Amino acid sequence: MSEPREYQTEAVVIKKTRLGEADGIFTFYTPHLGKIQGFARSVRKPKSKLAGHLEPLTHSQVSLVRGHNLDTITGSQTINSFLPLKSDLWPMSCALYVVELVNQFAAENQENYPLFRLLLETLELLCRAGNKELTLRYFELKMLEAVGFRPQLRECVSCHRALEPEVNSFCPGSGGMLCPQCAPTQPWSVPISVNAQKVLHLVQDSNYDAASRVKIEGGLSAELENVLSHYIRFLLERDVKTVAWLDTLRRQSMQARPHALR
Repeated sequence: MSEPREYQTEAVVIKKTRLGEADGIFTFYTPHLGKIQGFARSVRKPKSKLAGHLEPLTHSQVSLVRGHNLDTITGSQTINSFLPLKSDLWPMSCALYVVELVNQFAAENQENYPLFRLLLETLELLCRAGNKELTLRYFELKMLEAVGFRPQLRECVSCHRALEPEVNSFCPGSGGMLCPQCAPTQPWSVPISVNAQKVLHLVQDSNYDAASRVKIEGGLSAELENVLSHYIRFLLERDVKTVAWLDTLRRQSMQARPHALR
């Protein structure tokens, strides 16, 4: 049975690309269709009825018509605009990092409902007061699991022994932890403190409510970010563009208000 020519879907707008003088191509992440794209004609004109419903970081109900190469967007209605994200530079930047990762890791036209729910949950969390850095680490670990790259944190990926509570190392190329005996065989491994390992275990195995009870500040936060960014960069074989912007905001905030990003 052929697919209907017209269809509707929930979607989070994860990317907008300008096309010509007034048109646009939008990348969506959906609950049952995975990552899809749609073309919108004249969407950048002042009188466009679609524009406000197709802004990045918006959860909408979208109507499309199938095309030979690209589906055409015929309607859209906002479900959640996540306004708190768009009125504060730091949460918005965190959210743009999240949708960039979804865009980079998600497969085209392949359903991944857990990833869609994680994306919505993370955008909602970033709208609230709380530790945005912890929210990002939570998202990274859960996303890696949802797309099939869950890191092994409990045992050595080389000798398969359970890890002792000591300084062990993470090896991006091996997808997990190495004990002190095996780490020297992998020159790109990154040492991880006992406290950082405890936090990684908790975040990986818990829901956000449980993970958010942990106090993560200063050096520990930077250590966690460093470990996961190395792994993500290895998997993508490229830098994540928004990381440089987040680093700039962190430096500026630390100079002005040491506690502003918590």
